[in-house]
Amino acid sequence: MAEQTSVPRRGPGGGHSPGPRAVEKPKNFKKAMGKLVLFIRPYIALIVIALLFAVAGVVLNLLGPNVLSDLTEVIQGAFVYLPEQGLDLALPMDTAEVLRLCILLTVLYGAGLLCSYIQGLIMASVTQKNSRNLRTAISRKINLLPLQYFDTHSVGDVLSRVTNDVDMIGQTLNQSVVTFVTAVVMLLGSVVMMFVTNWVMAFTAIGASLVGFVFMFLIMGKSQKYFARQQRYLGEINGHIEESYAGHTVIKAYNAEGKVKATFNEINYRLYKSAWKSQFFSGLMMPLMNFVGNLGYVAVCVVGAVLVANGTIVFGTVIAFTLYVRLFTSPLSQLAQAFTSMQTAAAASERVFEFLEEKEMADESGKTARLPADNVRGDVSFEHVRFGYDPEKIIIRDFSAQAKAGQKIAIVGPTGAGKTTMVNLLMRFYELDGGCIRIDGIPTNELTRENVHDLFCMVLQDTWLFDGTIRDNVVYSKENVTDEEVVRACKAVGLHHFIMTLPKGYDTVLDDKANLSAGQRQLVTIARAMIENAPMLILDEATSSVDTRTEELIQRAMDTLTVGRTSFIIAHRLSTIRNADLILVMKDGDIIEKGTHAQLLERGGFYAELYNAQFDPA
Repeated sequence: MAEQTSVPRRGPGGGHSPGPRAVEKPKNFKKAMGKLVLFIRPYIALIVIALLFAVAGVVLNLLGPNVLSDLTEVIQGAFVYLPEQGLDLALPMDTAEVLRLCILLTVLYGAGLLCSYIQGLIMASVTQKNSRNLRTAISRKINLLPLQYFDTHSVGDVLSRVTNDVDMIGQTLNQSVVTFVTAVVMLLGSVVMMFVTNWVMAFTAIGASLVGFVFMFLIMGKSQKYFARQQRYLGEINGHIEESYAGHTVIKAYNAEGKVKATFNEINYRLYKSAWKSQFFSGLMMPLMNFVGNLGYVAVCVVGAVLVANGTIVFGTVIAFTLYVRLFTSPLSQLAQAFTSMQTAAAASERVFEFLEEKEMADESGKTARLPADNVRGDVSFEHVRFGYDPEKIIIRDFSAQAKAGQKIAIVGPTGAGKTTMVNLLMRFYELDGGCIRIDGIPTNELTRENVHDLFCMVLQDTWLFDGTIRDNVVYSKENVTDEEVVRACKAVGLHHFIMTLPKGYDTVLDDKANLSAGQRQLVTIARAMIENAPMLILDEATSSVDTRTEELIQRAMDTLTVGRTSFIIAHRLSTIRNADLILVMKDGDIIEKGTHAQLLERGGFYAELYNAQFDPA
C-alpha cells in the first residue's frame, strides 16, 4: 500500500537526540571493518589487482633514487678537484651513460605513473559499484523492516546512513585502502633500500623518524572515539533538521522556535566538539610528519657530511638518502591520514551494517494459502486479539468482533482507545501477541503480507503525495489504468473541477511548489483508493481534513465505493458513520459497546455521550 499507519511519533519540538549516553557505548572497529570486507568480497580480486599495480608503482619509484645516485656519481666523476693547485679539472663525461641513466629514470617514473593510473581506475570502479550495492541493500532492507523500526527511529538518521555513511565508506575504499597499502610498501621498501645503500645512514634516518611512529599511535588511540561520535551526532542532527523542517508550521504556530533552536544548538554543540577533537587530532598528523621529515633531513645531512669527509661514502649516496628520507617519512603521514579515514569509515560501516542487520519481518516464501482479490467475500473476524507495541504494555487485551461480507463497520472511541492499532493489525503491519484475525475463514498470518495488502484499499488521516503528476499520484502502483477511470474517480470525490483549473490539468506536477490544501491532498488519496478498487476498504479519519460540504460529497462517493465491500471506518466525526451496519465503540483497547447508530443512541451509553457531545452544544 502507499501509506501506513503507525504509533505516534514525537512532535517537531521534541527532537530525536538520545542524549550523550547513547554514543558512549564501546565500538568494535575491527568487527565493523570485517563486515565491510565480507560485503565487498565479490570485488576482492579486482582490489588485489589494483593493489598489485599500486605496489608495482611504489617499487618503481623506490628504484629511482639509486639510479639518481649513479647518475650523480657519473656526473661528479667528470670533475676532479686538486687541492694542492686549488684547481677543478674537467674530464671527458660519459654522455652515453648519462643518457642511459636519464632514460632509465624516465621509464621507471613513467611506468610508476601508469601503474598508479590503472589502480586508480580499478578502485574508482570498485568503490562506486560497492556504494551502489550498499544503497541497494539498504533499499531492499527498508522494504523488509517491520513498521515498528520506523516508529522508533528518526527519518533523518536513516537518511544519514544511506547518504553520509555510505559516501564515507566509498571514499575510504577509493583512497585510504590503497594509500594504506602503498604507504606500508613504501615504508618497508625505503627501509630495505636504505640498508642496501648504507647501514649507518639508514639507522640515522630511522632513529630520527621513530618519534613520529610513537606520536602517531598515541594520537590515533586518543582520536578513535571522536570519529564514532561525529558520525552518530551527524545522524542525530540530520534527524532533528528533517523533523523541524517538516513541522515548521507547527513550530511557528506554537512559538516553539526557541525550544527547537535550543535542541539544535545542543546537538550541534556535541557534533562540534566531537568533530573539532577528531579533526584537531587528524590535523596534528601533517605538521608532526613534516617535523619528523625535516629532522630526518638534518640527521642525514650531518652524518652524510661526516662520512663523505672520511671517504666512507660518495656524495651521490647523500643525494639518494635525502630522497629516501622523503620516501620514508611521507608514508608516515599517509598512514596517519589513512588511519584517520578508516576510523571514520569504521564508524560509518558500523551504522550501515547495524541497519542491515536489523531484525526483518518473517520470511513468508513458504506460505501457500492465498486469497485472490477478485474472489474474496469479505468476511472478517477478530477472535480474542491481544497486542501491545511494547510486550510489557498490552493495549489490546481481548478484542473480538465479526464483520460480514459487504458490511460497513465503524470503529469509534476516544483518542488512544486502539482504533488505529486494530487497522495496523488487520493489515499485518504488526503481528498479534495473541488471538487470530480471519478473512473468509483463513487466518491472516497464513497469508502473505502482500496478499493481505492486495485485499484492502486505504485512506489514512495522514496524506502522502510524491513528486509526480496528479495522474501519477492517483494511479500510484495500479497498472493499466485509463485516463477515463482517473477522471471518473476524481469527479466522484469532487476534485475534477479544481484539477481542470490548473495550467496542465492532470499532468500538473505535485512538488514543493504545488499549493494544495490539506483537504485537496486528502481528496487525491481518496481518489487513489477508488482506483485501487480492492474488495475491502479502510478509512482512517478519511474526511478529517475537509470542510462539511466536501465531506458530504465524499460521503456520497464513499457510499458508492463501499457497496458490496466490507468497509472499516475509523471516525471522530460521528455524523459520517450514522449509516454504518455495525458500530464498535472502543475504550482502553476493548469493545465496550456495539450495535447500529440508532441502537446505541437508544441505549444511552458511552456512544450516546460522544454523539451528544458533538451535536448538543449544551
